[in-house]
Amino acid sequence: MSGVVSSLKKIQKTRPFGVLEKDMDIDFDKMDGLVPAIVQDAISGKVLMQGYMNAEALGKTKETGMVTFFSRSKNRLWTKGETSGNFMELVSLASDCDGDSILVKANPRGPVCHTGADTCFDELNSSKTGFIDQLRAIIKDRKNNPTDTSYTASLFAKGINKVAQKVGEEAVEIVIEAKDDNKELFMGEAADLLYHYLVLLEAKGYELDDVMEVLIDRHKKK
Repeated sequence: MSGVVSSLKKIQKTRPFGVLEKDMDIDFDKMDGLVPAIVQDAISGKVLMQGYMNAEALGKTKETGMVTFFSRSKNRLWTKGETSGNFMELVSLASDCDGDSILVKANPRGPVCHTGADTCFDELNSSKTGFIDQLRAIIKDRKNNPTDTSYTASLFAKGINKVAQKVGEEAVEIVIEAKDDNKELFMGEAADLLYHYLVLLEAKGYELDDVMEVLIDRHKKK
């Protein structure tokens, strides 16, 4: 148990500040003090589990940054991972339109289900591509709210020609690395190319969804 406590303290020290919380007006009285809380992976978008929260559990979740429920079987507050060490780090909270359920977005620190499965619905949760949407949001913010210390903002400041040039440079570099067998260098160049491509789309005023529409349309024609 001491190892689990140590892990929790480490997570709490490293978790990002400023948890996103949309306006929440939870009606705990509607269902005898408990409301369902649906937990979604903040990166992959996968639904991880459902639990129940009372006002105290919600308060502790906000206070500690670790998703906490009210356990009906234990009849007490229960922080996910308090035994296994597989905590769920809070990212955001939102209530539904009726104020009688909570959407929790979190980063799981291991398998979520007690069976060892990634989710309590026995689904794999290995994809990290959802992070692209987070990266796109950061890039858009750097364009709209530039700072002197931001590399991304500096690219936008230099104009479309510079951004396009960087994409070309990164494309050449990944081709060169593709001829060798150094995975670390190849993946690094792949990440650089993807990042600069997203910057180029933003500089042109297009969304990645616009590109997806082209791919979807092509697929339909096959």
